[in-house]
Amino acid sequence: MANFDTKSTISITCPKRITPYLKQELQDLGFPINKVRHAGIETEGTLNDCMLLNLSLRTAHRVHYRLKDCRPKNAEELYSELVKIPWEEYIDKHGYVSVTSFIKNKTVTNTQFANLKVKDAIVDRIRKKTGIRPDSGSNLNKTVVFVFWKNDRAQIYLDTSGESISRRGYRTQTSVAPMQETLAAALIMASKWEPGQHFINPMCGSGTIAIEATLQALNKAPGLLRPNYGIKHILGFDEDRWNDLRSDLNNKTLKSFDGRIIATDHDVRAVNATRKNARTAGLDHHIEISKCEFSETEIPSDKTGVIMLNPPYGDRIGNVKELESTYEGIGDYFKQEATGYWGYVFTGNFDLAKKIGLRTNQRIEFYNSTIDARLLEYELY
Repeated sequence: MANFDTKSTISITCPKRITPYLKQELQDLGFPINKVRHAGIETEGTLNDCMLLNLSLRTAHRVHYRLKDCRPKNAEELYSELVKIPWEEYIDKHGYVSVTSFIKNKTVTNTQFANLKVKDAIVDRIRKKTGIRPDSGSNLNKTVVFVFWKNDRAQIYLDTSGESISRRGYRTQTSVAPMQETLAAALIMASKWEPGQHFINPMCGSGTIAIEATLQALNKAPGLLRPNYGIKHILGFDEDRWNDLRSDLNNKTLKSFDGRIIATDHDVRAVNATRKNARTAGLDHHIEISKCEFSETEIPSDKTGVIMLNPPYGDRIGNVKELESTYEGIGDYFKQEATGYWGYVFTGNFDLAKKIGLRTNQRIEFYNSTIDARLLEYELY
C-alpha cells in the first residue's frame, strides 16, 4: 500500500490568470509556494495533505502528487521508466486506472499512443507483481495517473482529484453559457467583498457566483459537496482519516452570516436553475432568489457591499448592438441605485464595456474559457 505520509512535490492546476488567488489559498492553508506557473502552482506535501487540498481549494482544478521525475527521449524510454514505479502499491490489481497527459515531445505525434504506452507500463508492472491486471479506460472516477512530458523531461503523478474539483456537484441545472465554479470563486476573491457585507448578483444565470459567495460567507469547504475523488481509490486510503477531516471542516462551517446574498434574473429558467442548484448545495435558505430585471434588483441601504454582474458579451449570447442599451443600463443602475457599494462587471467584450460610461477603478484580467475577459471595478461614490 502507498505511504500516505511520504512528502513529495504537489502540482496544483488552475485556469490561467487565477494563480494569484490559488497562491493566497495555499498560503492561508499553510502550504509553501515552491513554483508559480501560468496555470498552476507547485507546493509540497503528503497524500494525506492532498485530502485537505481537494476538499478546501476553491480556485484549483486538480491536485497532482508526483511519483517520478525522469528524462526519457522517446515512448520506449518512458515505458522503461514507468515500469520501475511500484504501481502495485498504489493501484488495486482488481481496480481501474485511467491515464491523462500533457505531451510535447518531438518523437510523439499521437498523444493517444503515448497514453497507451503509459497504461501498458502500469498494468504490465501490476500483472508481473500480482498475476492480475487492473481494468483501464477513460473514466476519471477511479485511480487516475497524469503524465506531464515536455521535450525530454517527464513527470509522473497520481491525480488525486480525478474529475476536476471545480465540479462541486451542486450544478444539476444550467442556464445558457454557465460560468465555471473556479472562475466564480476567483472573481469574488478579486473583489473587495468581505463576508458579512451584502453581495448582490443581478443576471445570476444558474447561480454559480451567488452560490460561491455563499460558500465563502459560510467558510464552507467547497469539496464537502462532492462524494468522490481520485485519492479515495489509491491503495492505503484511510477512510476514517478522511471522515475525520470532513467532520473537522464541517465544524468550521458557520451556521449563518451577516449581510444578505441576493440573486436575480429576468429569465424564469435561470431563476429556477439557481433555486435548484442552491437547494442541491444546501444553501437555498441563505440566498434570496427572485425574478426581475437587473435594474429592479434590491440594493439594501443599511450597510455596504458588492454588486457583481456577468452580462452577455455578444459572443455566445445576445446581439452586440442590442446589448449596448443593456451595458448603458448597468451604468445607470450603478449611478442611481448603488451609492456606497463597489460595482463589478465581468465581460469579454471591451467595446460594450465602454457603454457603461463610468470610470473604472481596476480592470482585473481573467479568461472565461478561451475568452480574454476583465473584471471591471467601479467605486460608486
